[in-house]
Amino acid sequence: MAKLLSNPCRNSSPATFSSYHNDNNYKNLCCSRKINALPSITHFSKWAPRILARIQTRRRFELRSSNGYPLNAVSLQDEGSAANSQTEETQLSDSGKGDSTLSITVVGASGDLAKKKIFPALFALYYEDWLPENFVVFGYSRTKMNDEELRNMISGTLTCRIDRRANCDEKMSEFLKRCFYQSGQYNSEEHFSELDCKIKEKEGGRPSNRLFYLSIPPNIFVDVVRCASTQASSTSGWTRVIVEKPFGRDSKSSNELTRCLKKYLTEDQIFRIDHYLGKELVENLSVLRFSNLVFEPLWSRNYIRNVQFIFSEDFGTEGRGGYFDNYGIIRDIMQNHLLQILTLFAMETPVSLDAEDIRNEKVKVLRSMKPLQLEDVIVGQYKGHNKGGKSYQGYTDDPTVPKNSVTPTFAAAALFINNARWDGVPFLMKAGKALHTKRAEIRVQFRHVPGNLYKRNFGTDLDKATNELVLRVQPDEAVYLKINNKVPGLGMRLDRSDLNLLYKTRYTREIPDAYERLLLDAIEGERRLFIRSDELDAAWSLFTPLLKELEDRKIAPELYPYGSRGPVGAHYLAAKHNVRWGDLAGED
Repeated sequence: MAKLLSNPCRNSSPATFSSYHNDNNYKNLCCSRKINALPSITHFSKWAPRILARIQTRRRFELRSSNGYPLNAVSLQDEGSAANSQTEETQLSDSGKGDSTLSITVVGASGDLAKKKIFPALFALYYEDWLPENFVVFGYSRTKMNDEELRNMISGTLTCRIDRRANCDEKMSEFLKRCFYQSGQYNSEEHFSELDCKIKEKEGGRPSNRLFYLSIPPNIFVDVVRCASTQASSTSGWTRVIVEKPFGRDSKSSNELTRCLKKYLTEDQIFRIDHYLGKELVENLSVLRFSNLVFEPLWSRNYIRNVQFIFSEDFGTEGRGGYFDNYGIIRDIMQNHLLQILTLFAMETPVSLDAEDIRNEKVKVLRSMKPLQLEDVIVGQYKGHNKGGKSYQGYTDDPTVPKNSVTPTFAAAALFINNARWDGVPFLMKAGKALHTKRAEIRVQFRHVPGNLYKRNFGTDLDKATNELVLRVQPDEAVYLKINNKVPGLGMRLDRSDLNLLYKTRYTREIPDAYERLLLDAIEGERRLFIRSDELDAAWSLFTPLLKELEDRKIAPELYPYGSRGPVGAHYLAAKHNVRWGDLAGED
């Protein structure tokens, strides 16, 4: 991490995010400015009842004990976390009132992530009336810009994709009027003080809540948090910080980053975002399992033969090689996205839908897993290939990638959970770039039917007789179950058919982007889909020994052609555990 996070705690002094302010200082700083606050309103906004509706919906699905009372569990975190959550819920309901404001600061506002994902997600929330009446959005970055230039930059990425109502242009114009810009250095307390003055102007003396989104490289996380904590945190409401991955490169660097952030933030203020947890099908995973009697009894080693988590992209690094080469596919996809989905899939029934109860169960899964061994992993790297008269560059042909790089662009791994529910069941992960298709899915292959009366109809390929549940996360979100069925006719011919829930045919409304859900949850203080520090520690402990061995031994990845199905070694790894990759059957 030295290259990316050299001395992350530099210029640091112990503090908490809300302990620095003296209002008199800010009066002196800002007194020369004309107050240009948001219009005052005296009625409750539409936001408060919508939040209450979300909270009530969660409570309706809360698991209860036999006496009808909600069950509660003690958090694995510090004892005060429950009290903190309760306090923030109280603040949350208050924040919907007209006499408070919400300020959202996107740090790194000129970057691609901010332009393509964060600002459009904020507009979508505003378009659907999920944001409070009094909110402002600030962009902060080193790029020299004014308010109007920021608005012009982001206006090209805003769309009324949710529906095509006539007031789209009007809503877009109103949203852009609430967007402002502050140029400054990421390590400058003076520039963050100027940002604070501008935010205070818009708050107009009302109680304020502030959300900072760090859309920046990890080597400047701590500088930004330090400056924001000393100069731009809220004195009358909550302050929260959303942190984008990567959260370090291994256990040591991750722990150091967490330690430095906690000099200025409490655990409850840190929202480590993994956008895959905001995907609709990932959200639906626990509903499918815990709200359908047909699935929960089957969710164990007794009926499930293997589980596969598959992620593939049909493009390469395409100019992002400089970033990617520092991390590789294991750190970029497997250690976070796929492992997070695995914990949601495999966890025991939580005591409730409270964030701490769910995250406690996820941590238990991680602690029940043994660290990955080299013999259970295959790594690959795509090479140049000519296909359909078009030439595709190999990974090391990218000018931003070192010519002798052994960074994997593909990895497959077999993991095992050593507990009573999953003992002996292989959990296979596969992730890669420049493959034949783009997809992300969870595939659950069930055991063969004992003494199957129709065994002879399938010949020697018993895998064709295997029931399989597939959750396609992207593209074309779907849930389908592969079953065996008789083909109509006088003979006895069996066919493998799908019971299919295709979202785009069942639900006409467009599915919200993952960033919309996660931003809204952060605003509401809902931490269920964000990663806790002990969860992060447990995740890195599984992968760090493997990553160290790969890098120390400089193990060369197996080459595979651009646009292919990946290295042959992935098939041998699956066969070693008596598994066939479900995405290679040619039936989907």
